[in-house]
Amino acid sequence: MGTSTQTMNKSDLKLIAVLERTGGFASAQELHQILRREGDGIGLTTVYRALQSLVDDKIVDLLRREDGEAIYRLCGDTHHHHLVCKSCGDTVEIEGGAIEKWAKTMAEEFGFREVGHTAEIFGICSKC
Repeated sequence: MGTSTQTMNKSDLKLIAVLERTGGFASAQELHQILRREGDGIGLTTVYRALQSLVDDKIVDLLRREDGEAIYRLCGDTHHHHLVCKSCGDTVEIEGGAIEKWAKTMAEEFGFREVGHTAEIFGICSKC
């Protein structure tokens, strides 16, 4: 992970702790509500700012639901993609070999460099 706990501020550490407890994806508003219920006076703007910092440092994974809302969770150390159930929200991390190859090919074809990408695949899981 990109940032050590020595350089994180209190808000970063609080959000990491909440994300560890939730164990899955949550919106900034949901995380803010959890912290407020626990008696923390953190503001929503601070939550968004801390989440963006954690995303930039690759500590937190950002995913956009089909409706465009950003949701967050602690992520692993390797680049990955997601299968997301549209019904229950269950999310599975997957490798994306074909996506990686396609993104590299497209970038080269159009002369792009320092390319990054995200890919989320939405559907209905076997439990739903």
